[in-house]
Amino acid sequence: MDGSEDRFTELYERHHGDVWRYVARRVESDVGDVVAEVFLVAWRRLREVPADPALPWLYGVARLVLANEARGRRRWRELTLRVAAEPAQSVIADHADEVISQRDVAAAFDQVPDTDREVLRLVAWERLTAAEAAVVLGCSRATFAMRLMRARRRLRSQLTVAGVEVGRTPRTAPSMSNWGG
Repeated sequence: MDGSEDRFTELYERHHGDVWRYVARRVESDVGDVVAEVFLVAWRRLREVPADPALPWLYGVARLVLANEARGRRRWRELTLRVAAEPAQSVIADHADEVISQRDVAAAFDQVPDTDREVLRLVAWERLTAAEAAVVLGCSRATFAMRLMRARRRLRSQLTVAGVEVGRTPRTAPSMSNWGG
């Protein structure tokens, strides 16, 4: 062991009980956690711990750790009260329709040809303009516009087969505008 470890061990053995009692007089639970945090600070800042008397310095650290704990508990209570004050429907939302719709769109998307999927991805996922997407595919803007129109038509057809109504609100069904329309 080097000198730091010996000094910390001596500090811990000498003052652990005093720090424990100091903390225990101020909180009912989590005493061990607070004491551990105090000695963690002492280890990290060992060079700053006065040689003698070290106990007042450790009490100062304990006071700050307790203050942090109290702030955390207060914030937790405030958050709990805020959440409890929220209407129940905003806390517990039913996303089943949205998930089903997303699944149906994904299944319909998988049914269109690969070339259509790439055209749709470029405008929907990559958010490219027709001119930019045409550059990616190495074709003219007019050719890309025609491919996009056909891809949208085939995707709409697959969505109809899947029973998804295109144009409903975004929470219940996809809008074709998300696919470059």
